[in-house]
Amino acid sequence: MEVILLERIEKLGQMGDVVNVKPGFARNYLLPREKALRATEANKKRFETQRAQLETENLQQRDEAQTVADKMEGLIITLIRQAGEAGQLYGSVAARDIAAEVTKAGFTANRSQVNLAHPIKTLGLFDVTVNLHPEVATTVTVNVARSEDVATIQANTGRAVTGDDEEEAAEAAAELEAVFEAGAADAEAEELAEAGEVAAAEEETAE
Repeated sequence: MEVILLERIEKLGQMGDVVNVKPGFARNYLLPREKALRATEANKKRFETQRAQLETENLQQRDEAQTVADKMEGLIITLIRQAGEAGQLYGSVAARDIAAEVTKAGFTANRSQVNLAHPIKTLGLFDVTVNLHPEVATTVTVNVARSEDVATIQANTGRAVTGDDEEEAAEAAAELEAVFEAGAADAEAEELAEAGEVAAAEEETAE
């Protein structure tokens, strides 16, 4: 079936393109969601008369989506789940779960915007694409953990904590604390060095 695209569709075409698609895809997705029109002569003429308005509206929506994408940069959402010793979830995390957490974080998203090929079935950190507009997408980090404390450890170490006996969590926490302490020591050394330079400069001025 030939249709006229009313917006950019990934791997299919740009707004205004006339493309040939499977009838089921057109009837079940493109046409009811107003992403395309049947490519009849009447619809082609109708589209051309509305092209300028549609392009203006699309540009405005794209700019708004880009603004949201910029605000979402670096967003980490946390989902607490029960799991077995090897980190396998008792259940899974689906697109609707991610969309709900993104919405709780203050952004509007529905499950159709979450690009998740397969449900998440293990503990860990996962980069998931959220499509805010046909031409704008952003990536959020999904942190799936047994508890908020473990989620914090995972977020800061960048790796999954799967050990059921908390031993792995304790090791990760100790590793994280060592990193923080090293950073604090470096900051203190830098501060002392700067203080020394200031004192030397003052002494030299006094002389």
